[in-house]
Amino acid sequence: MISPVLPSYSRANLSFVKGEGSWLVEADGRRFLDFASGIAVMSLGHGHPKVVQALVDQANALWHTSNLYEVPQQKALADRLVEHTFADTVFFCNSGTEAAELAIKMARKFRTETGSPDRMTILTFEGAFHGRSTGAISAAGSEKLTKGFGPLLPGFRTLPFGDHDALREAAAAPDVGAIMVEPIQGEGGIRPLPDACLKGLRDLCDEHGLLLILDEIQCGMGRTGKLFAHEWAGITPDIMLVAKGIGGGFPLGALLATEEAANGMTAGTHGSTYGGNPLGCAVGGAVMDVITEDGFLDGVVARAGFLRQKLEGLVASHPDVFDGVRGEGLILGLTCKIPPAEIVAEGYKHEVLTVPAADNALRILPALTISEAEIAEGIDRLDAAATALSRRTAAE
Repeated sequence: MISPVLPSYSRANLSFVKGEGSWLVEADGRRFLDFASGIAVMSLGHGHPKVVQALVDQANALWHTSNLYEVPQQKALADRLVEHTFADTVFFCNSGTEAAELAIKMARKFRTETGSPDRMTILTFEGAFHGRSTGAISAAGSEKLTKGFGPLLPGFRTLPFGDHDALREAAAAPDVGAIMVEPIQGEGGIRPLPDACLKGLRDLCDEHGLLLILDEIQCGMGRTGKLFAHEWAGITPDIMLVAKGIGGGFPLGALLATEEAANGMTAGTHGSTYGGNPLGCAVGGAVMDVITEDGFLDGVVARAGFLRQKLEGLVASHPDVFDGVRGEGLILGLTCKIPPAEIVAEGYKHEVLTVPAADNALRILPALTISEAEIAEGIDRLDAAATALSRRTAAE
């Protein structure tokens, strides 16, 4: 029988029925240690009591009105984000892809409003992932994302990752108006931009009058031990994309911007039916409350150090399977000597969840609330999976 669900995903034969912190319970009762967090979405784990209570309270009061009216929960969350970031203004949407679409529009509208409509080109980088809409795949430019989808949105120039000379040359081109980049590439294989490179990007944008757009959809919301990854470099962007962890599992995205960058986005230039609804913003507010509590991010840093130490030990124990560890905080990647998908599949047998990525990387994305004991348990399960793969390879 043909499934009524569009087959655009290659799904594992797993059906989870309950989540508890860093654990997912399968329909047959097995308990899986979740090192994936719904691809960095479950920032506070499954069923966090403060998030659940915020959802229940708001659901019992009011789910949706529309952006035709004032939404107090939306303003409260925007105030929190402005308080803790570079931003002057926030637009709420439902996903990272939607945030990326608005960033593209905002950057180009800025050029129109500032009298430079010939500077519409946005520089991006190989390995990037900004979503799966036509605009977002056009920005990333990889064949994997764009093949077969016909004419793409023009106005992007994709540069080699880490090629400083190519970047400097492209930034000086008269048609370029912005640079869009992930401080840590997620889908691209957990490839961080060093702090010095982020600082260099900010300086380059200032030198040539370009907008700096940072995509923190996967690496933001506390995942690196700062609220946002760019804070480690001591810089600020002009526009930033946020999603995944901000909703703690509820569909929520946001675009943050300076007043100057957003000056062209006046009434009628953009909109969203569901974006910024009371339910989503109440949940986002609860997530912000927890992540910005005194000491919370210090705990993330401590747990991240423990996880990295354990992963380095795993690499040393299985040099035929793993090559190294990269990333920051709790967005880490194991570079692999075998296809990462094989490790993911073997992990299922040992009841641990991970996520494959490009550049032969295995993503490790636990909840920010994971305990050291749970980290150790997850590493033990990955160790068992790697041992099984080594034995199978030796037998062959």
